[in-house]
Amino acid sequence: MTDSHAKKDVQKLQRCVVDALEDVKAQSLSVFDTEHLSSLFERVIIASGTSNRQTKALASSVRDKVREAGFSKPRIEGEDNGEWIIVDCGAVVVHIMQPTIRQYYNLEEIWGEKPVRLKFGAPKPAAPVAAEPQVKAAAKKAGAKKPAAKKSVDLASPTVKSTARKTAVKTAPKATFKSNTKPVTKVVGKPAAKKSATTKPAAKKTAAKKPLTRKA
Repeated sequence: MTDSHAKKDVQKLQRCVVDALEDVKAQSLSVFDTEHLSSLFERVIIASGTSNRQTKALASSVRDKVREAGFSKPRIEGEDNGEWIIVDCGAVVVHIMQPTIRQYYNLEEIWGEKPVRLKFGAPKPAAPVAAEPQVKAAAKKAGAKKPAAKKSVDLASPTVKSTARKTAVKTAPKATFKSNTKPVTKVVGKPAAKKSATTKPAAKKTAAKKPLTRKA
């Protein structure tokens, strides 16, 4: 087998494992190229599962997908415990771990020198078809809003402008009447205060005449 065929088989196996992990909703999925680090395998794939049940489901999904793709049956270790399951697929080794175990052992520090970029998820051609009814509904709503534009044009007609001027003229005298009433109240109040002040000296004069009557 040539090198080109071997690389294609590794890529095919890698894609098969990634799809199997995605089917069970694996978390924090990472793929690393380890060809330069070990001669036993060429890829290390690390994925997280939130519980023992999910990690076991991820391992069984990888095993089934790999066998269906025509590769040899993988060897699984740690399936009884479920905290850290290793699925040995030959050229690809899969580590399925719970988050606390993964953080503690930190395999990315050992094998993560060359990460492999992948396009996760398969394309969905049915998405544009599903969007067509939404576009039609939006077009109907846009067509229903056209009469509103006509109303705005009618408001700018000469008849509307003439009525607006008439209402402005009618309301103008009301504003001037209110402003004229304010100074009248202020002027009327001031003379009353002056009259009360002028009456005080008259009281003093009457008080001064009293000693004259006693001497007589």
